Amino acid sequence: MNHDEVKRLETIVKKLQSDDGCPWDSTQTHDSVKPGCIEEACEVLAGINILRETGNAENLKEELGDLLLQVIFHACLAEKEGLFTLQDVAKAAADKMIRRHPQIFHEPLTDENGDPVTDWKEIKKMEKRGREWEDDFLPAAFREGRELITRAEKRKGLR
Repeated sequence: MNHDEVKRLETIVKKLQSDDGCPWDSTQTHDSVKPGCIEEACEVLAGINILRETGNAENLKEELGDLLLQVIFHACLAEKEGLFTLQDVAKAAADKMIRRHPQIFHEPLTDENGDPVTDWKEIKKMEKRGREWEDDFLPAAFREGRELITRAEKRKGLR
């Protein structure tokens, strides 16, 4: 992926979200664009299925782009709110992949006893230490996701 194209897309989104940008884009919130995020994720699944069944990757490429747009859209909103940037999101993901693959990238993490931790689940548990309460939000998020998928199916005439 050409970093310049990702930066170009980020610049386009920031322009659309600006006060002199698109009236729709400039008034969106993280909550208001949730439906698009879940719908695009489902469309990526369809693109994967199309690729598997036909060997044609065009739909998957398009839908991955739409999902990437969702990530960039949310990151740009967060930047406007002073929370984080797209670069922060990418850094967090890259750092996580390095931490969770110590056998590939670096020496393993160590636990409180100084013993190496190389198991992916154990590393994740260490990362989440003190933030276990975040999991309490997952049941409601999965329910909301199902509701948003149902609405998307109706919008697309599938129900």
